Amino acid sequence: MFLPIGLLIVVAKLLEGALSRFGLSSIIAFTLTGVMLGPATGIVEPHHDLNLFLEIGIFVLFFIVGLDEIDVPGFVATMRGRYFAAAIISVLISLVAALVVTSDVFGVDLGLDLAFDEALALAGILSLSSLGLAAKVLSDSGTLKQPIGLKIFTIVIIAEIASLLVVGFTIGEHGHDLNAVTMLALLGKIIAFVVVAWLLSAKVLPVAIVFLQRIFNVPELSFGLLLGGLFLVVVGAENMELHGTIGALLFGAALSGLSQGVRDDIMPGMRSASEGFFVPLFFASAGLHFDLSFMDLAPVTAAALVLVPLLGKFAGAFIGTYVTRLDAPFALATGLMSKGVAEIAFLLVLHESGAIPKEIFSLLVLTMFGYILFMPAVLNFAVKRAVLSDHPSLPDTVTPSFARYALEGVKVRTVLDATREYPGSDTSVAEFIDAWTVPNQHDYLVVDGGKVSGIVSTSGLHSVRRGSNATSTLGRVMRAGTLTAQPDEPIHDALERMTNAPQTVIPVTDPESGRFLGSVTSADVTHLVVLMDEIRTELKQMEDGDP
Repeated sequence: MFLPIGLLIVVAKLLEGALSRFGLSSIIAFTLTGVMLGPATGIVEPHHDLNLFLEIGIFVLFFIVGLDEIDVPGFVATMRGRYFAAAIISVLISLVAALVVTSDVFGVDLGLDLAFDEALALAGILSLSSLGLAAKVLSDSGTLKQPIGLKIFTIVIIAEIASLLVVGFTIGEHGHDLNAVTMLALLGKIIAFVVVAWLLSAKVLPVAIVFLQRIFNVPELSFGLLLGGLFLVVVGAENMELHGTIGALLFGAALSGLSQGVRDDIMPGMRSASEGFFVPLFFASAGLHFDLSFMDLAPVTAAALVLVPLLGKFAGAFIGTYVTRLDAPFALATGLMSKGVAEIAFLLVLHESGAIPKEIFSLLVLTMFGYILFMPAVLNFAVKRAVLSDHPSLPDTVTPSFARYALEGVKVRTVLDATREYPGSDTSVAEFIDAWTVPNQHDYLVVDGGKVSGIVSTSGLHSVRRGSNATSTLGRVMRAGTLTAQPDEPIHDALERMTNAPQTVIPVTDPESGRFLGSVTSADVTHLVVLMDEIRTELKQMEDGDP
């Protein structure tokens, strides 16, 4: 039992180190380990004991994906903008294109013999985008902190969450035919499970962990509670007839809004265990199931499974960005083509459940290798050729997940505007609308005598102005309570609270005296990204000797 596990982990980590010298992904190293020790040499074979660790690895992997890549508040905050529309158009077109070859709904029968729910699950997997891969490529090339990086990051995270919703809706329903009754029942189960699991994971567990750590002096208490909580959520999902991976994904997503301090306190143990043990073992186990059986597929079937989703994905991405008139549509479309890691995991889930045969699994895993190998170079090429207008249409909202990736180490005081003027509570609504409002800002602080009295939103104020209460003051329409930020906390923590509220401005106060220091708006963070890019460009020109 333990010899295969030991061999897989040792060889996987050694091969990871060797291939990293050539710039190859660790996922490729882990999967190749399984191929070498399994189908190639026969040293290790899949068995029940190994499959137990494989299942644990799947759950831990999806927990990490949810934690690092799923930003639900950011997703909701972007729903009223062009980036959301572009991403949804991209997902719909790519999903339909993939469904053409995975099902016979459109009259194309490739002999896959998949039930409609299985075909839809596979199509959803093929339409996924990988935020982790896109963010790593942009970060390695130094473009993540530039406006083009912000644009790609925003559209990819929306597309990834939308595709995951499709996969999550279908992947746990392989034992049934999808009809109106089962779809409504499944939807009800998902909603009920999401509400309960989200409240427990996001609101109860973090507070309980911090509280218990203050009482008990137990090593790695947070790691044990997180791992135990993960498995409990997985069991809950399976009892609701959902797939356990959806529970793990939701558990990670619910904890993605943790403050940086809490993350630093409770996450190191989980990350060490996942990156050193569970994730390498999972992808190595995926390699054990890989073989050359895909060569038995009809050439037309193999070509259609590879090329049609690829072309549909790019066409959908390009059409979505072009129709919504976003700058650099080719670069954004290429960013949406980033994929490979989560897809392999979902493909293994489908294969283990008997939804797809080994031939299709092996072919599509090989295809994902191609994405992982070649898309970084293609994305870098597209970004370098991207031409932005003098006033590019940046997202209205910077998502907290982008700030965690691109603005690590940036404090609130860096973005704080201490010179901004504010209306008072006796300012009339008409005067406020005429003199104080600016484009792309929806919320404003109301300040009296150097103290924050409340916050007012522009939504609904125009109707107040036209009605009988035209002479109303802000003091009558403002919301008295508001969140606050401190100058030395990470900017992404402040953004997280703003997004959850939701509000586009937050007052900054002195942590000791409570004195009002100024404010930070969502637009301020966007301007910081633009300013960082301008400074970087000027420094490069100085180094090159350009005037």
